[in-house]
Amino acid sequence: MALNLKTLTTRALTAAVFVVVLLSCINYNYISFSLLFFVVSIWGLIEFYQIAEKLGAKPFKAIGVAAAIVFYATTALTNPDYGLSSFIFIIPVFLFLIFVAALFSNQENTVLNLVYTITGLIYVVLPFTLLNKIAYMRLPECAPTDAVCINGQLYYNSHIILGIMFLIWGSDTFAYLVGSLIGKNKLYEKISPGKTWEGSIGGGLLTLASTFLISKWFPELQMHQWLIVASIIVVFGTCGDLVESMLKRQANIKDSGKIMPGHGGILDRFDSLLFVSPFLYAYLSWVFA
Repeated sequence: MALNLKTLTTRALTAAVFVVVLLSCINYNYISFSLLFFVVSIWGLIEFYQIAEKLGAKPFKAIGVAAAIVFYATTALTNPDYGLSSFIFIIPVFLFLIFVAALFSNQENTVLNLVYTITGLIYVVLPFTLLNKIAYMRLPECAPTDAVCINGQLYYNSHIILGIMFLIWGSDTFAYLVGSLIGKNKLYEKISPGKTWEGSIGGGLLTLASTFLISKWFPELQMHQWLIVASIIVVFGTCGDLVESMLKRQANIKDSGKIMPGHGGILDRFDSLLFVSPFLYAYLSWVFA
């Protein structure tokens, strides 16, 4: 296949802008970080609802997006000391409203539409709200960092988020490179023909090895803790990638959206993080308890 320089240039420029914007917003402060992922979560939810429509459903998009906005804003603005309890009360309120919307809907397949509406909130929005909680977790004591410390306690910590992002990117890149070089046995050909066992295993091992550098750059977590974080990313990041591939294959589409020329949509770029975030939140909550 001939090399398409135009396509390659488009992909390279898009990737460069994506990386610069993402890293800048994460590293600047909590406001830029939370605003970025607010946009990402809402746009990702809209993409999910568009995929649902291609699968024959008609999710209640307006109330779903409204729920996502309130849900995310509540987690971003409330005191991190409250943990999840600060926004738990929001969930039953919007679940009630979604069920009422379904009750008075004249659409066919109301139950299917209801399921997709709620699934979008769980699949797309919840992981990003938990990422907010991870970024705002307090450490037992201030580690060497430029993050804000108050009374000896660490508040917004960009280092942990950056470490997670680097490990996700590393896992994807290593798996692709190893799979391209020596991959022969398909991991799950029915869903993702390009993935191989060799790529997944080799990429996973290289990702675990990269925690040596990550632990030096971001000492908020110890080496063995970063190893556990990397293991979660390798396992559940792969699952997230496969799930998103399954959704696109069922909907008969190549990309979840077109917001990033040459790279697809929000769900294409953050499919691994969607599955990784809840498990990282559970683990890090235990570490920082």
